[in-house]
Amino acid sequence: MKYILIAILFIFTLNVRAQKHKLIKLWETDSIIDLPESVLLDSTRHVIYASQMGINPNDKDGIGGIAKISLNGKDIDTSWITGLNSPKGLGRYNNKLYAADLTDVDVIDIDKSKVEKIIPIEGAKFLNDITVSEDGIVYVSDSQTHKIHRIENGIPAVYLENIDGLNGLKVIGTDLYIAGGKIIWKADSKKKLTKVTELPNSIDGVEPVGNGDFLYSSWGGYIYYGSKDGTNELLLDTHIEKKNSADINYDPAKHILYIPTFWKKSVAAYRLE
Repeated sequence: MKYILIAILFIFTLNVRAQKHKLIKLWETDSIIDLPESVLLDSTRHVIYASQMGINPNDKDGIGGIAKISLNGKDIDTSWITGLNSPKGLGRYNNKLYAADLTDVDVIDIDKSKVEKIIPIEGAKFLNDITVSEDGIVYVSDSQTHKIHRIENGIPAVYLENIDGLNGLKVIGTDLYIAGGKIIWKADSKKKLTKVTELPNSIDGVEPVGNGDFLYSSWGGYIYYGSKDGTNELLLDTHIEKKNSADINYDPAKHILYIPTFWKKSVAAYRLE
């Protein structure tokens, strides 16, 4: 009997730890956003940007764009920026919105609502995620060439190479966090790579919570909470519904996570508790 009680207590303890954090759904848009791969909150303008890939994630067809969504998910402008190809990751610096568009980085003037510049990335095949540092340096990943490119003053250069499963990026201070397959790496200012954690599924989005912890998304429909000690909790699983969770964005001020659902053509908002 003693051993049974110990076993029950052990299982109970595991369950309490597993339920340390949770996501509460707030809203989800109608299914009218054409293949949203990435979302980005603009708290200054009180909108959410969503990349729209159009019909196919790989096509240079000129039918992709960027949508604008209100913070309650009710007002959606799917034609805010048009004429792109298959944009994915988004990043912002002041009035500039950067979009990873297959082989180019599109620079969008937010206030003028137009593309002001296109930066070709030499040798690029499948640009995926974008992150921008506090001083305006842009990092963009290429999932097919396994390279990370760095753009400073409009000039791109290869920053890191040979990262298997390369996808999501997030720059924090002088460190660059990198999703490489199931592993999160941290590259310091000298490009030294340190393994942060490993998840059961390949990682797409990487978002800091603000206390040293992270939220991670896996494209198949999983959201994880990653603690600074390297342990992870599964918060959301929508893979049975075939609802993806692509390149997420988190608002640390309001504790709201925004999730693009890719093939389901919607964006959802959850509060982290």
